[in-house]
Amino acid sequence: MNAEPFPVFVGWDSREDVAYQVCRHSLLERATVPVTVTPLRQHELSARGLYHRPPDPLASTEFTYTRFLVPYLAGYQGWALFCDGDFLWLADIKHLIALADDRFAVMCVHHDHRPPETTKMDGKAQTVFPRKNWSSMVLYNCGHAATRALTPALVNRESGAFLHRFRWLDDGLIGAVPETWNWLEGWCEKPARGHPAAIHFTRGGPWFDEWQHVDYAELWLAEAQSATAARRGG
Repeated sequence: MNAEPFPVFVGWDSREDVAYQVCRHSLLERATVPVTVTPLRQHELSARGLYHRPPDPLASTEFTYTRFLVPYLAGYQGWALFCDGDFLWLADIKHLIALADDRFAVMCVHHDHRPPETTKMDGKAQTVFPRKNWSSMVLYNCGHAATRALTPALVNRESGAFLHRFRWLDDGLIGAVPETWNWLEGWCEKPARGHPAAIHFTRGGPWFDEWQHVDYAELWLAEAQSATAARRGG
């Protein structure tokens, strides 16, 4: 690691800008190390010629595939973080950054996630596949030789299964981080004390009227108020 701000890329969806704003705010409010947060906006990446996949009916968000452009966007140098836009950060990201191990090309939570729901968020289909949600929060070792395989050409060409299951890597290059850094609401067991480091509202979050009942909804709503006040300068 060096003194440069640590790059964080967050999935952005035009239908859920509020989720992104709360994710960004919660991460920056608790970070005690320099961090930059960049939204992955599909239309901007398309305008730059970096993304040109045809629409995928199985893609539940606009960042389903753009997340794999992170090593390229980071210049294939150092480490970078990607997370979905529906995260609420409740711990200092420096503790996650400290887990980065140069032996690995990527690091993530190794979930065994098999959701029972058939739909999520705003009616999008809930799909089940091996290594589901592994790619929803990834520490990328962008300078690793194996990570350099993630070129824009490959990201635009390969299947969702190939990308999300990390088939572009040997399994031994996929490091693990504790579940608390990608705690799946509605699936992971609540901690006996305190709260997870990063809550992932993967089924849908309190920004939807029908998802006001989820675990830790009150924390997200409080963060949303704080984020709104910060944007208004109050």
